[in-house]
Amino acid sequence: MQSGDTIDLEISGVAHGGVFVARHEGRVVFVPDALPGEKVRVRITDVKKSFARAEALEVLDASPDRRPHVWAQADISVAPGARPGGADFGHIALPRQRELKAQVLSEALERFAGTALDVTVRGPEDVLGADHAAVAGTVDGTRYRTRISLHVDAAGNIGPYAARTNTIIPVTSHPLATADIEAVALAVRKAPEGRLDLVEPADGQVRTIRRPAFTGDKRRRFAPRPEKVAPEVVTEIVADREFRVDAGGFWQVHRAAAATLDHAVREALGELSSDAWHLDLYGGVGLFAAAMGDLAGSARITTVESEARATAHARYNLEMFGAEAVTARVDRFLSRVAHQATDLDRGMLSRGVTLLDPPRSGAGKDVVEGIASLQPSRVAYVACDPVALARDIGYFRASGYELESLQAFDLFPNSHHVEALAILSR
Repeated sequence: MQSGDTIDLEISGVAHGGVFVARHEGRVVFVPDALPGEKVRVRITDVKKSFARAEALEVLDASPDRRPHVWAQADISVAPGARPGGADFGHIALPRQRELKAQVLSEALERFAGTALDVTVRGPEDVLGADHAAVAGTVDGTRYRTRISLHVDAAGNIGPYAARTNTIIPVTSHPLATADIEAVALAVRKAPEGRLDLVEPADGQVRTIRRPAFTGDKRRRFAPRPEKVAPEVVTEIVADREFRVDAGGFWQVHRAAAATLDHAVREALGELSSDAWHLDLYGGVGLFAAAMGDLAGSARITTVESEARATAHARYNLEMFGAEAVTARVDRFLSRVAHQATDLDRGMLSRGVTLLDPPRSGAGKDVVEGIASLQPSRVAYVACDPVALARDIGYFRASGYELESLQAFDLFPNSHHVEALAILSR
């Protein structure tokens, strides 16, 4: 087997990252745009010692769960290099997508956390109800994205990247985006080289945020924002509460994601002790700290975030709870608390809940051990990567915590991504 070979493969399983598994000549072969049980024709693109990667060219024997791709330009009938990325499960019936995501999460938990658990992946409509305002129009897995990024190259081409490349693909539709974002995206004809972020907050008005390419410093991909130009601040609404956030700052992508996770956290945690110190780590603008504030009454709440503007918004958003908003790296905050906490502080922490919502790479061993050293009664872990979550659950188990419950949510339909909420108890 070598790069460029065209071969036929039987797809036997699914792997993390939106690819599927076959075997050939003693190697595992990872193939996108396929389904377990299918026979597909592929072209080998990369060969390593124990595995290879391929691109799918043709379906020879289709799964009953295959359907026409929701994004026609990403269909297998299109040449691999011309398929836009971001919808790598778009060729799969939605119920089967969720089964595959559950399988990936279950296998990750067994492999990295030593925990056997049956997982069910639910959509926002299963949590909030199909008639919820944020859910309406998205139950088929389309029209849910309130944020997308378009890339612009030196030749002026505008569009998403092709799957797993930095090649820009001009497209004629954006079926996962809201209708208003799609209209703006397709209307853009000219922009400086770099990136365009399109954002539609709760007011329904689409913002266009330009991030020009920057070549003066190899460590930067985009030009720094002029110091005198403050980012626009927009409002998002969850559970009838307003949250201020920079238009270009972090907020959940799916129209119903923030409400779904807010509901799940409240349901999983229940009433919290008011005689405790609760921590919200990687807290952003305070979405989960607000939920904890509602559940804990007059308790002490601290939210920690490394991005200073997000912390400033959190301080405003959480003013009614008297919560402390700290700008710091989470590992450094935990180290400081471990060294400075009084006996009273430690007693309150041990009665409290620590919630963390880390980036896709997860929290990591040092942060997990830092949390465990404070001995919170429970840990709530919001995760967007099944392998990182499973790895960190393994670290928590080694530090004296056990998995109490796990819920999974399909907040990125038609892609391989899945969100989860794990509750661990000391």
